[in-house]
Amino acid sequence: MTPHATPTVTVGEYLARRLVELGGAHLFGLPGDFNLGLLDEMLEVPGIEWVGNTNELNAAYAADAHARTTRGVAALVTTYGVGELSAVNGIAGSFAEDVPVVQVTGMPETGACQRGALLHHSLADGDHEHFVRAYREVTATGAVLRAADAALEIDRVLRVALERSKPVYLGVPADVALAHVSSAPLRRPLRPAPSDPVALEDLRTALAEVLADVPALTVLAGTQVHRRRAEGGLAALAGQDGVRVATLVGAKAMLAEQHPASLGTYQGAMTISPDVRRAVDEAELLVLAGAVLSDVMTGLFSHGFDPARAIWLGIAEAVVDGVTFHDVRLEDTLPLLAEVARERAFTALPPVEGVWPHVSAPTGEHRDTGAEDAPLTQHALWRTVQGWLPQDAIVVADAGTSLYGSLELRLPPGAELLVQPIWSSIGFTVPAVLGTVLAAPHRRSILFVGDGAAQLTVQELATVLQRDPAPGQPAPVVVVVDNSGYTIERVLQSPKAVYQDVTSWDWLAVPALFAPGRDVLTARAGSRAELQDALTRIAAAPHRPAVVHAVLDAHDVPPLLARLGAAVASGRTAPVR
Repeated sequence: MTPHATPTVTVGEYLARRLVELGGAHLFGLPGDFNLGLLDEMLEVPGIEWVGNTNELNAAYAADAHARTTRGVAALVTTYGVGELSAVNGIAGSFAEDVPVVQVTGMPETGACQRGALLHHSLADGDHEHFVRAYREVTATGAVLRAADAALEIDRVLRVALERSKPVYLGVPADVALAHVSSAPLRRPLRPAPSDPVALEDLRTALAEVLADVPALTVLAGTQVHRRRAEGGLAALAGQDGVRVATLVGAKAMLAEQHPASLGTYQGAMTISPDVRRAVDEAELLVLAGAVLSDVMTGLFSHGFDPARAIWLGIAEAVVDGVTFHDVRLEDTLPLLAEVARERAFTALPPVEGVWPHVSAPTGEHRDTGAEDAPLTQHALWRTVQGWLPQDAIVVADAGTSLYGSLELRLPPGAELLVQPIWSSIGFTVPAVLGTVLAAPHRRSILFVGDGAAQLTVQELATVLQRDPAPGQPAPVVVVVDNSGYTIERVLQSPKAVYQDVTSWDWLAVPALFAPGRDVLTARAGSRAELQDALTRIAAAPHRPAVVHAVLDAHDVPPLLARLGAAVASGRTAPVR
């Protein structure tokens, strides 16, 4: 009896099917002669959608935001050399902020690489692994595929992305993209390794011992909770008596800000409410859940707690009382802590006063006069936005004044804030909105971006504005916060230096340039009345994309950013712990 032949697929098809399985159905990137065969094979797979971008950096940014929003992987495909190097900044940001993006590079044929052919897009020195080595610095793992073990290597690399929430690299030579491999492994879905059950039980015992000696529990949660889809565990913990939860900058509203246990956002000495700062800094027992204590997160390392005395729950490890528990995953340790807290039965705590409202009173020379037709100020901008934000919105704020203004908002139920506080690459958010629109088309994406930041990546608005929302789905809103240059840098040093200025653009003409013939709502907002009118019109037309040009003084800043500038100027920053 002749055995049935093992079904095969091409390497390109195998990779695409794995990406669809893991939530990476939107394929960002640009074509190039070394990836054309790969793209043709990948796009044969049902469920894959090509999303062409205006450049590779923008593709990396869009993929990053897509992965953040879906909590799955996202992928971009570039060509060798010139394409992949354009994307490397975006991939580095994904590494810094724990986002599982798959960088796929279409490479020259295996034989050409092996014999050191002097090809275009190379450095013309016969070494075709320069860029492979470069990517090792900003990815968790990678591989240049061979036909003999391509499926095995694809699965290995993608599992690392799943397990570590980090970007990974796959180099696919043009001949390997077309090679056939067994499709049998596709019958079994890829999953991250589970927590070690013995280590989890040991951790349970350690947590119970520590919690038995304290009257309450304070949690400081960071972005890794979001990356591991562990918000449910955090909410379960927050639902226990005697538990309060603050979030770091990148995790704002990860626990609904209306929740009675919510302390809002903590940022060291820059925390808006002194009561919230004391609740975290003076907590008898602090839990750092998925927290990265970088400079922006901690108000320039001005946090008043000692991390060494806290319980630490990381992506795949936990530390309690100086003991490290390996191979315990955050998505398991947070629910475990909630169980232990429930068994401990803390006494209910009174609410912390002064957490809300978050939009601070204006200060300094740009004090809000209250007149509706007065020039628009940062305070008026964010106070007006506060009263308009729709539920379930995805608020995207670029590094700079937009970041610090958005941190003062109290987000409505279901809304979230997408920011990049660690990598802080200006321009990230314009392509990021493309990622959020594709990942969550049923939610309204609202972008706040400075004029200087927008000029770096503005061409991706063409891709954003030319995508038609499905019936019943909202269109994105773009608010350009035009303060004539790099205002956040003015706050830090040399406010009148020539390098802080950017060229002036007609922002209301941009939609006609990038989306000719499209019905885009545009509005200039130079006063609170004009901004309110624009937002009212936008709310009345949820399926119409909008661009608002908000005009502000170059030296007017949100109060949080003013406090940052004062701290930098005076040197009031704590040493790195």
